[in-house]
Amino acid sequence: MLNALSVDVEDWFQVGAFEGVIDRADWDRLPVRVERNADAVLALFDKAQVKATFFTLGWVAERFPALIRRIADEGHEVASHGWDHQRVFTMDAAAFRADLHRARAAIEQAAGVAVTGYRAPSFSIDQRTPWAHPVLAEEGYAYSSSIAPIAHDHYGWRAAPRFAFRPLAGSDLIELPVTTVELAGRRAAAGGGGFFRLLPYGFSRWAIDRVNRRDARPAIFYFHPWEIDPGQPRVAGAPLKSRLRHYTNLSRMEPKLLKLLGAFPWGRTDQVVERERARLL
Repeated sequence: MLNALSVDVEDWFQVGAFEGVIDRADWDRLPVRVERNADAVLALFDKAQVKATFFTLGWVAERFPALIRRIADEGHEVASHGWDHQRVFTMDAAAFRADLHRARAAIEQAAGVAVTGYRAPSFSIDQRTPWAHPVLAEEGYAYSSSIAPIAHDHYGWRAAPRFAFRPLAGSDLIELPVTTVELAGRRAAAGGGGFFRLLPYGFSRWAIDRVNRRDARPAIFYFHPWEIDPGQPRVAGAPLKSRLRHYTNLSRMEPKLLKLLGAFPWGRTDQVVERERARLL
């Protein structure tokens, strides 16, 4: 069972948790750490001998093209995370299409490879965006990994399927939701990010093993470069809940990741999508 390993390439000040206190107009005046952190992730993956998918903001690709080329040259998949982390449900179809175009142009120019995968910022494709999958299909994307099938205060589409599905009849587009686990009728997030940092390692290992064995499906796991950077600036004006989620256990993340990467088989998201596509035929 090959599990999908992915990185959402954004900087510490671009996260959804801080969007209410950090203006996009100020981003270029803030200390940028995404390149050094992404290089640290590349070194981590090299040590673990795994390949992954880097869902990259167009904003980052435009400013750090050499980083994006390094990612591609090292055999990882480069995919789109949109232009500047605007949530999909805050746009209409035309704005979403424009965001996709701008991001893809910057990422492909930097990477020198075609972009066929997409992940919505903050898993923001949900019941409010019935036009999102049709736009992705029209733009030629092979897959999206943009749905979190849970209830969450920032995102989530609890009624969505837990595993890979075709969101459009007559289209080859695959949607690959982030991993959740079910136990005694309850569903919990188990696909990485803050949940992986905040919860004991044993939970994540159990959850991924359960999805692989009991559900016979691959896990879809993600994290961000800033999550292995305990030295990043602190945002004092953010809500306490957001600060706790963002900064807790940053110093423990890297060794915890290495442990997980050694416990299961991991690969690029596009590889997992093709295996799931064959299953869905």
